[in-house]
Formats: sequence, structure tokens, C-alpha cells
Amino acid sequence: MTPFLRKLYPYRHWAFLLPLLFFGLFYFYPLGAILQLGLAPDGRLQLSHILDFLSDGYFLSILWFTFWQAVVSTLLTVGLALPGAYIFARYQFWGKATMKAIMTLPFVLPTVVVANAFTALLGPRGLLNEAAQTWLGFSSAPITLERTIWMILLAHVFYNYSVALRMISGYWQNLNPDLVEAAQMLGASPWRAFWKVNWPLLRPAIFAATVLVFTFSFTSFGVVLILGGPGFSTLEVEIYRQAVNLFDLPIAAALSLLQILFTFVLMWFYTRSQAGLTRPLRLKSARATVRPIKTLFDRIMVGGNLGLMFILLASPLLALVSRSFLTDNRLTFQFYRQLTVNERGSIFFVPPGWAVFNSVAIALVTMVIAVGLGLISVYLIATDTAARTQHQNHRLWRIRGWLDPLFMLPIATSAVTLGFGYIIALNKPPLNLRQSLILVPIAHALVAIPFVIRAVLPALRRIDPKLREAATLLGADAPQVWRQIDWPLMRRAVLVGAVFAFTISMGEFGATVFIARPNMPTMPVAIFRFLGQPGELNYGQALAMSSLLMLVCAIGFIAIERFRLGDEGEF
Repeated sequence: MTPFLRKLYPYRHWAFLLPLLFFGLFYFYPLGAILQLGLAPDGRLQLSHILDFLSDGYFLSILWFTFWQAVVSTLLTVGLALPGAYIFARYQFWGKATMKAIMTLPFVLPTVVVANAFTALLGPRGLLNEAAQTWLGFSSAPITLERTIWMILLAHVFYNYSVALRMISGYWQNLNPDLVEAAQMLGASPWRAFWKVNWPLLRPAIFAATVLVFTFSFTSFGVVLILGGPGFSTLEVEIYRQAVNLFDLPIAAALSLLQILFTFVLMWFYTRSQAGLTRPLRLKSARATVRPIKTLFDRIMVGGNLGLMFILLASPLLALVSRSFLTDNRLTFQFYRQLTVNERGSIFFVPPGWAVFNSVAIALVTMVIAVGLGLISVYLIATDTAARTQHQNHRLWRIRGWLDPLFMLPIATSAVTLGFGYIIALNKPPLNLRQSLILVPIAHALVAIPFVIRAVLPALRRIDPKLREAATLLGADAPQVWRQIDWPLMRRAVLVGAVFAFTISMGEFGATVFIARPNMPTMPVAIFRFLGQPGELNYGQALAMSSLLMLVCAIGFIAIERFRLGDEGEF
């Protein structure tokens, strides 16, 4: 450690204030501003109108649909992701890193693009219906899933599959397989060995994935709005409708508050349960736990899951890309060429290259902010017993039990509400950031920090405290313990969290559309502009820009995955 850092080390505990200050300024302050405007516009609390709405059967039907579709979406997603997580954790096969990178693409895409990808594949004029009419002789479209619950459920699985697979496989691949082999040697069947040995060890990761998938499905907006149509409405869609279409801010604020409270209770219960279930484990190198494909069962297991992933994830993306090259069933590059043409002479026109640059630059800044604050937050949440005893009188340690669910709140908050809050609260001193370039990555980091925490927290909690104690007894100071013990055991998880932060920033749309400068759009904002204009040309340009977004993300993800599967993260 350098002399300068040694001087700063005694004040290291003040660093724990950074994530609290960040959330206070850029989450609770804007949210409080929009709630005050909605619930007390004249300085007095006005609840009669809100109570009448909440007691209406219309609201109860929205709440019930929001809940049950989220439950079904979560069960389908996690159930399908479990066998996929197993093959990525236990098998070595060609193209594994590339496959894992491509599977992340659905998660980075704005929900409006996900909805259009399914329309391009399964819509009345989608590729499958056109193929059925052309090659099988159907007089009308045989697949009629548009504006049905089945389309919503499929889109949710498509969107959230990579979240569940990454979280579960990342945890599973470092579990020692000797435990299962020992159980089988003692007479346990493969299924009983999994249920008695692997399942208890995997529960923290599965619970984490389940909660995140449920949260995303519960707060679903673009998928339900576009694919469901007016017949389906979640709380998030109703918040948007009340705030933007009806401009009824009191109702929108009340629904946002209800959504936040419900999710906070869920997150509190989950984080308390996870803290009790997670234990330090005997971990093993990821390379030592994988095996090549040898038997017929191995081929069926790997081939079947990769085929399922192709159907669920790749086919909508391929439909979207192919549609960007087709017009009147003819191959064309017109949509890509038109991206560089400013036909309307708009002063807000931005070439696609600049939109790509804006997105990547913002994503990199977001990643740095999210990983830095996320790591501090993780240590604030998951301090070992000795540290808690040493600092038991410090106020930070008294409230630490509430911090984990608190830091999860941004992913459950309406992007519409938060965007309005930024416009209202950050447009005047002391935080006059409305025109600042840093506001967009700040908003993105706010959503990305929970993912960094969820990726790193299990890895930190499962480090055996005896390793730190042994290093201390051998004369290592705290920075050396962190560098020699903690960092080698958690750097894989940190890199996974960084990937999530980057991908979330690349595809974030809800808050960006409110706060981004008109002359500095990100790729999702550019896509939204094209979709907001009528005509086949604008729709084709939206698909072309979506394809470019997927290409940029795929290149970055493949490079990161290849780095991650090298020496990084070896135990």
C-alpha cells in the first residue's frame, strides 16, 4: 500500500456513506418530489380521490392480473433456465462462451424492441405466419397469439431467461461435484443426490433469480403495453396511463407508492432468507467442475437445452434481423442506408454511429459507477460477525438489515415516475443537473447497482471467514487480506455484475427518454423515435437500429465472456 493510501485507510468507513448519499440524492429525493406533487399538490394531503380509485373493482382486477401473470412468468422462466444452467455449469462444449454472450442479448434490448421481435416472428404478418400461408396453403394466419396472455408470457421468458441462467449457473459451476459423487457412492440415485445435496446449496442463487424475474414480470411495461394491447394492464402500464394519458398524477403517485411498498416487503423477506441460507462453501475451480460431452445422455441433455434456447431466444432475434433486410419479400439494404439520411431536415437528427457511441460511452461510465458503489454496498450489507461486533454501536451497522432490500428498490420503481421526478427535482439548485451529461449514466447506475449487489453478495458471503483469520494471524493487514483473499474469490462475480451493469445501460429506455438530450440520443431512444413515426420505412429503420444495437452488444459480450472464462475467477 502506498503512503498516501495508508493515510486514508483509517477513514475507510466513511466510504460506506457514498452509496447511501447516492441513493438519497438520486432516488429518494426525486421520488419524494413526484410523490409530493401527486399526493399533496397544494401542500395538503388529498386522499379521497385516491381511496375511491383503490377501492374500485377496476384497480383490483389490475392488481390481480399483475400478480398472477408475474407468478406464471417466473415459474416458466426459472423452470426452463434450471437445466440450461446445469449444462453451462457442468459441461464443456464448443462455442460455450459465444452462446452465453448471445443469450444476454434479449435482456439488453428495450422492451419495445422485444415486443417488436415477437411481432416479427409470431404476428399476423410475422415470418411463421407468412411461411405457413406460402408453403402450407393456409388462407389466413394460423398463429393468432397477438394480444393474448400467451404472447406476454413468451416475451417474459425470452426477456428474463438469461437473468436466471447466469445467476444460477454462475453459482452452480463452483460447487464441488465431489459431494454429489460421494452421495451416489453411498447409494443415492442421481435425482436423490441432486435433491439432498445440490438443491440446498443452490437455493440462495435460485431464490435470487426467482425474485429478480418476478420483479421484472411484476413491473412489466413495454411487453404488456404492445403485445397485450388495451385488454391487459399491469400496475406499471396503469401508472403510465394515469400519468401520461390522463395526467392524473395523484393516482399515478399512489400506484407507484403501492408498487414500491409491495416490492420492498418482498425484497426484505428475500434478503433475510438469503442471508440465513448462504453459508461459506468449499469451492472448486470452474475448469475442474466441467466435463466433456461423452455419453448419449450428455448429448441429449446439451443438445436439447441448446435447441430450446435457440427456439426461445434466437428465433425472435433472427426474425427481427431478417425483417430489417426485407421489404415486399425482397432482400434490401434500404433501411440501413436510410439511417444516415435526414429526409425531414430535423435538427434532432443523429447519425447511427453517434447513437452507438453515445450508448457505449454512457454504458462504460455507468459500469464504473455501478461497480464501485455496488462493491461498497456489498461490504456494507455483508460484513462478517467480527466486524459487526466491533462496530455494533455505529449507526450504519444498526440499519444494515434494511439496506439490502433498500438498494433493490430502483428496479421495482416505475421508470415513468422516476423520470418525472428527475425533471421536477433536478431542474433547480442545489441539484441543477437537468442539462448535465452525467445525469443519464447516474440514472442508469441507479438501476444497475442492484444487479451488481445480487451478483457479488453471494460470492462474498460464501467466503470462509477462517481464511481471513489465517491471513491476519500470518501478519497481513486489512488491504492485503482483501487483495489476497477476498478479491481472487469474488472477482468472477464482480465481472458478472459489470456485464449486467453494461447491458442494463445499453438497453435502458424508460428513464432515458425523459432526461436524455434531444441531440444526444442513445440507441433505444433512436429506435423509439423511428417506431413513433408511421410508415414501413420508419418501422424498417427501427428494426435496422435494433439489429445494430444487438451487434454492438454481442461484440462486447463475446469479448467479456472470453476474458471471464480465461484465468479470471479461478479458485
